[in-house]
This record gives sequence, C-alpha cells and structure tokens, in this order.
Amino acid sequence: MTAGDRDVLTGLAGIKTAQTWLDDAGSAGFVQAMLVSLPRFQAVNQAYGKAGGDRALVEVARRIADFVSAEIEEQSLVARTAGGEFLVASRQALSRERWQWLAEVLGRTIARPLALDGERLSLAPRTALLRGRPGERGAALLDRLEQVASDLQRRSGRRVLWADGSHPARGRSAASLEGDLLGAMHRDEIAILFQPQFTVSGGALAGAEALARWEHPTFGRISAETLFAVADRGDHVAQLSRHIAARALGIAATWPTPLRLSLNVTAEDFAVGDFAGTMRRIIEHTGFAPERLTIEITEQTLITDFEACAAALRDLAEIGVSVALDDFGTGFSNFRALKALPLQALKLDRSLVKDVAGDPRDRAILAAMAAMARALDLKVIAEGVENEAQLAILLIEGCDLFQGFLRSGPIAAEAFAALAEGGVSSLS
Repeated sequence: MTAGDRDVLTGLAGIKTAQTWLDDAGSAGFVQAMLVSLPRFQAVNQAYGKAGGDRALVEVARRIADFVSAEIEEQSLVARTAGGEFLVASRQALSRERWQWLAEVLGRTIARPLALDGERLSLAPRTALLRGRPGERGAALLDRLEQVASDLQRRSGRRVLWADGSHPARGRSAASLEGDLLGAMHRDEIAILFQPQFTVSGGALAGAEALARWEHPTFGRISAETLFAVADRGDHVAQLSRHIAARALGIAATWPTPLRLSLNVTAEDFAVGDFAGTMRRIIEHTGFAPERLTIEITEQTLITDFEACAAALRDLAEIGVSVALDDFGTGFSNFRALKALPLQALKLDRSLVKDVAGDPRDRAILAAMAAMARALDLKVIAEGVENEAQLAILLIEGCDLFQGFLRSGPIAAEAFAALAEGGVSSLS
C-alpha cells in the first residue's frame, strides 16, 4: 500500500510513518487519536469496481486532510492505515469534549454525498477515539484503536466510541451547537476573515476570498468546515450562507476599486431555490458592484441538480458576477462543467501546488491544467502557495492569481483594509 512511508493512492502518510509519529509523540508527552473507518467498504468496490472504490478513498482522504488542516493545524498527523481506515492524531492538549465533537463533525464531512459514475454515494464512517497513555508506543495505541473500531461494528447505531468504552463526553456535543449557532448569527458573532489574493506576475493585491470563523465561548475557534457541518445538522446552511454573504459584501463595498471579493457557495444554497434572486438582493442591499464579485463553486456543489445550478449562475453572470470552479483537479465529475457553466476562472486545489517544485509529475499536471485554462480563456487561481519556488513555477506556467501563507493567511477586515492601502491590481 505504501511507497516508502507514504500511501501511494491517497498521498497520506502510511502505517510505518504513523507508528513512528505516534512513538515520538508518546515519548514527548500528550497524544490523542481517532481511527476513522468506512464499514463494509468492500461493497463499494463490488458496486463500482476497484477503480471506483479508489476514487472514493482519494476523496475521503482529501476531506479528512482539509478538515485537519483547518481545525487542528500544527502538531497533527493524517494517515491511511488500512483499506478503508484513516488515522488522525494530535499532540495538542485538546479537551476530551472538543476531540469528540471534532470526530462527530469530521464524520458528517466524510458522509456528504460524492459523485461516482454519475451516482451519489454517501459513506457513513465510524470513529474510535482515545487518549494515549504516558510512553505508549504507536503499535499499542493503534491496536487499542482497532479493538474499539471492531467493537463499533457490533454496536448498532453508535458512530463514535472512546477506547475506555464510555459514552460520548459529558457536556455539549456537536448536536447541541445548533442552537448556539442561531444565537451567534443573531448577535453577529460569526467573524468574517479575508484570504488575500495576489497577482502571480508582480505580486499586487487583487482581492480576497471571504472565510467564516466562529469563536465559540466553550469550544474555542471553529473553522468554516465545521461551522457549515454544524449548520447542516440543523438545516441552517442557507441561512448561514446568506448571513456570511451579506456581511462579507457589506465589508468589501468599502474596498477601493478594483479589488475583488470571492464568495464560496454550497449545494444547499442552490437547493433552497432562487439562489440568483437571493444574491441579487444582497448585492443591491450592500451596494457592492456585481462585476467585482466572484462566486466559487466546487464540483461537489453541482451533484444535486446540475442544470438548476448552471441556470442560477448564468442569471448572475448577466449582471456581471464571475464564476470560478473551486478545488479543480480533485473532484470526480467530468469536464461538463467547463462547457455548461459561465466560468471565468479555475481554482487549483492546494494539493496540486504543494509539490510542483520537487515532483516533475505534479509540475506536468499543473502545466497541463494551465494550458487547458488558457485555451478556454479562463484565468487560473492557485491556492496553498507557501514558498517562492512554487510561485516561480506558477509564473512560468502562466497562472494569474495566487493565495497562501507565502504572502498572507486569512486576516481580519481591518488588517485587509490596511493591506489594501499598499496598492491594488486590475484583473482585466
């Protein structure tokens, strides 16, 4: 399954790397872990073939990696330990309560439908949790997790179980956050951060992507991924999206021209109906120029009703709103979106940028995507740019915009306004 210490299929750490990491973490002090398993995954291979099953595993791995990057960040590990099993571990001293609701929300993130051979597939994971014992070796810790995972298979209705056999941690779980979320929106407690975007050629500030964060009084910082998973549980996604859009556009209306705003939308935004009308009203109310707005969608967003999504986006395109296909290169749908949607840009996932300076294959993939975009008269936006070597390759391959920690992570509205004073760049 692994080439060296890395899983060939998903690119995650392999079992040997995981054991070594856990050994080091255990000897250094605190470690906690969760083993996420996909029950009866062989049924997916039987229904869609091994190639289909592999595509599903790659998507699950991406969702887990993105979730951990957003929620746990440093001192963490994501690994594939077996066919349908993934390990998440952290050295951070997170509370038992927080570790559990992270597991609950990650489970919902994994369970979102994914497209496979034209069908919608949902995978409901089960998660074993534990806190490592002082000095516990990685192999022993993994063995304990495997035992809990096996126990979960025999417990109908249980999705999360601790290694000590206890029920969910006392206190508020992810389910109880729903009421908190409604109150947070009412009190304007959902913070809007802005991820600056810069021109690849010249490095001038071009705009920003709006991101939501929630500083919860009990659980601490909650990122957008978890925030929307909580909203989804209570059927509040569309309400949350409207709240974020109104606040983000209101703030961006004060930016100097021609700085642009990118706004993410979800499948639920389209599902409630009249998405275009809702956005038109928000644009009109905030006074933000529609020609400076980019709507970012993912292939995942298009699964439920492609034609309705396309019609709504075409409606917005008529008033000047741009559309970018986000996470391009990581989904499983075909190139239909490139033809049917009023696209102006492709946004490359950070996984496609990460190793372009050291892996000739990744460089070739990036070059091919950039060439295709130019042939279709689409701009290319790269995310996750962390070093000058990556940026130099983006320039050579003709990419247009980039975002990432090389220049700036997500920042507050006030900090972005200060950054804007340094100069702007037109995208035309």
